Amino acid sequence: MSEGERQRTPQEVALARLKRRLERETRAAETNPDGTRALPRRTAPASADGTSRAAAAQATPRARVVRPASRGAAEAVAREASWAAKIDAYERLIRLDKPIGWLLLLWPTLTALWISCWGSPNVSTIVILVVGTILMRSAGCAFNDWADRDYDGHVARTATRPIATGEVSPREALILGAVLALAAFVLVLFTNRLTILLSIPALAIALAYPFTKRFLSVPQAFLGIAFSFGIPMAFAAQTEAVPPIAWWLLAANLFWVIAYDTEYAMVDRDDDLRIGMRTSAITFGRFDVAAVAIAYAINLTGMAWIGWHRRLTWPYFVGLGVAAAIAIYHIVLIRHRDRDACFKAFRHNHWYGFAIFAGTVVALWLRYHARPTLG
Repeated sequence: MSEGERQRTPQEVALARLKRRLERETRAAETNPDGTRALPRRTAPASADGTSRAAAAQATPRARVVRPASRGAAEAVAREASWAAKIDAYERLIRLDKPIGWLLLLWPTLTALWISCWGSPNVSTIVILVVGTILMRSAGCAFNDWADRDYDGHVARTATRPIATGEVSPREALILGAVLALAAFVLVLFTNRLTILLSIPALAIALAYPFTKRFLSVPQAFLGIAFSFGIPMAFAAQTEAVPPIAWWLLAANLFWVIAYDTEYAMVDRDDDLRIGMRTSAITFGRFDVAAVAIAYAINLTGMAWIGWHRRLTWPYFVGLGVAAAIAIYHIVLIRHRDRDACFKAFRHNHWYGFAIFAGTVVALWLRYHARPTLG
């Protein structure tokens, strides 16, 4: 016992020793294992009701933890999204999202079919022509984009097409176009020999069209032949013959194609001039609107002559009157050569074709029931 301890009472000595022991334990608790001094522990502040935040956090129910999907599930989702994107690109390549193209082909084909048989076509022939028209138009779009793969990226309207953006390779476009054309040919095999023979030049003309834009001043005239070839094929499929009136219908329809595809070309005129493409809009120049009006007039005159020749009744000519009113509306739309207005006129043309088809169907229905012995 030290000298200082002998002068104090035993109780005081014991209390001093206990105090020093507590101080040593406190310092040991505040020291890190590496010898550095630990920071003092902070007490969670109390909330408004007097409870600490820690206590409040413990009292609050924990949110359910969502575990990430397994690697295999994530890969499956990625594959599914990739396939969905590829299918969407194929649909846009063959323009399934834009039915205006096959409607412009379908209405004159069905009009010819009804005229060929006095309004009583075979159901099987209707199905073959409708499905075949959609397939061939889709195949033509795939081949057209393949042929224009070096140009579409430089034209505002076509810059987002799947080949131009790299979503579909040129090889994929060719394969898809070939498969669709083959499917259309299989349908033709269910018709007759003459229709099968006509399908060969029809395919050749469709494949040649994209390249005519490099050297023909009015490639729309060549397109008019390609888009009108369903007319003689409709006659052949229904009657196993192609009479002169079928070729007159083809010639009249050719001018309608020139009219609406010139409206289409007016949308891209500036871009086509820059990249060296040839179109009727460029060739006609400042007379483009007048040329479109003349083409509509020739088509309507030709269709009127055909109606008179076949002795069609008044509904047919009402249909022609509606089509004439639609043509005038289109001329009004394109007169200022605004891109959006020209494209609107082009897309509206399927109503022109439908008006003529509807008039033909009604006129032949009335004629068939009035004189059932005709045929």
